[in-house]
Amino acid sequence: MTGTSGYMSDGSRARILVVEDEEALARLVKGHLERAGHDVHVENAGKPALAFATEHRTDLVVLDLMLPDMSGYDVCVELRRLYHPWILPVVMLTALNQPKHQLLGFSHGAEAYLTKPVQTIELLGTVAVMLQRASERRA
Repeated sequence: MTGTSGYMSDGSRARILVVEDEEALARLVKGHLERAGHDVHVENAGKPALAFATEHRTDLVVLDLMLPDMSGYDVCVELRRLYHPWILPVVMLTALNQPKHQLLGFSHGAEAYLTKPVQTIELLGTVAVMLQRASERRA
């Protein structure tokens, strides 16, 4: 179980991978998540993000859709090959705000879809809920 403190049920801090190519936004998201108690790693492209997720325990991914090397949809599909959805929640955070993009996000394996600009409370609340659900599924 996780709470607002960012700790997992086993006492460890949740490790979150943020995949965002806009440096200023990546720093902002990282800062909010770290202040909420999470360990955060940032990658600015899909391929390095997939390499990180393969090599390191990752509890949740915050994923942009428009990346320089591949689409966030494709990253999500690859994450689904590496992890089952109930083990690794993916929260898409994107400027693409049309319903068709949201539907595509869910059909590619996202558990949540947030649009930019996002309110900090919405981001932190969504992350907390997704981590809670994943923790309960693992138990």
